[in-house]
Amino acid sequence: MNTFFILVGRDLRLSVRHRADTVMVAGFFAITVILFPFGIGPEPGILERVGAGIIWVTALLASLLSLDHLFSDDEQDGALDLLLTSPAAPTLVVAAKIVAHWLTTGLPLTLLAPILGVTLQMPVGSAAPMMTALLIGTPTLSLIGAVGAALTLGARRRGILMPLVVLPLYIPILIFGVGAIDTTSMGFDAGGLFTVLGGFLLIAAALCPWAAAAALKIASE
Repeated sequence: MNTFFILVGRDLRLSVRHRADTVMVAGFFAITVILFPFGIGPEPGILERVGAGIIWVTALLASLLSLDHLFSDDEQDGALDLLLTSPAAPTLVVAAKIVAHWLTTGLPLTLLAPILGVTLQMPVGSAAPMMTALLIGTPTLSLIGAVGAALTLGARRRGILMPLVVLPLYIPILIFGVGAIDTTSMGFDAGGLFTVLGGFLLIAAALCPWAAAAALKIASE
């Protein structure tokens, strides 16, 4: 566990040095959400109805935007090879990078979402279920995204291939994440939907680090 926290701390320090990437992701999320009322119109009923979908789709795209540097920066300077050949298990290295990615991407998006929900005329009562859904769902996006980033590492058209690999796997998270917010906003119990989101997270946490580590081994060879 000490090794795991050291690796997470390393990636967090690197993200602080290159904080423009984190700011870019948060800025993309905020600006895109703010633009929707201008395109759709200021009608509160329409914005409230589509607000959860806008938040989730934009968060999904923002998370995807940040995946390009998950492994590529370390691969370019040779650090990835050193990490994979170190005494630490490759799955531990991948898991640490996924946690750092979520802390610098998924967590800021989750904290920004309720504030941006105000611009979409979403009810105040939807803030808590929105944050809960994003807290459960965004780690799954990072886990699945890590597999896509590892599979496309070194590919010539990585920017095109990665969305093709990752986006179909994101669809269930999107559906249940939006459904949980909408169901709660209508006054119904969304416990089942949150449970399904939690199930996706557990499955992804069990499988994705191993899949990404195997893909990185193949790419390094």
